[in-house]
Amino acid sequence: MFPLARETAPMMKLRACLLTLLFALAALPAAAAELVMFDDPGCVYCRRWLAEVGPGYPKTEEGQRAPLRRVFVRNQGQAGVQLKSPVNATPTFVLADDEGREVGRITGYPGADYFYPMLGEILRKLPDKAPPKQRLRETRLQRPQ
Repeated sequence: MFPLARETAPMMKLRACLLTLLFALAALPAAAAELVMFDDPGCVYCRRWLAEVGPGYPKTEEGQRAPLRRVFVRNQGQAGVQLKSPVNATPTFVLADDEGREVGRITGYPGADYFYPMLGEILRKLPDKAPPKQRLRETRLQRPQ
């Protein structure tokens, strides 16, 4: 087909920068928490939550603190969350900490007016965020003359 283009110095630098960026992103810590929604395609209340709350959830403060991950209820064993008890109803929202342990749960969907206050209660169980580190002072080395 087409002969491969010879890699130029700028292309090599770009590739090295991209690889460095990928390795740096892989080393970032996982999210402090996540909200795992155990649902079922046939669940009317799951679809209602997805229509009423789902589109705006990632933009909320709660959605920023605990991003949503959906898991089919029959796959709860592979969800990567240490559940305190099995999930028996859909939707069930499980708040997991950064270690993957269940912090709290909301079973069912009572409506948008009640969902956020209930989520707020279990979000309070998470540890506070670590205080920001102090910025290091900049020091410049002087060249000997």
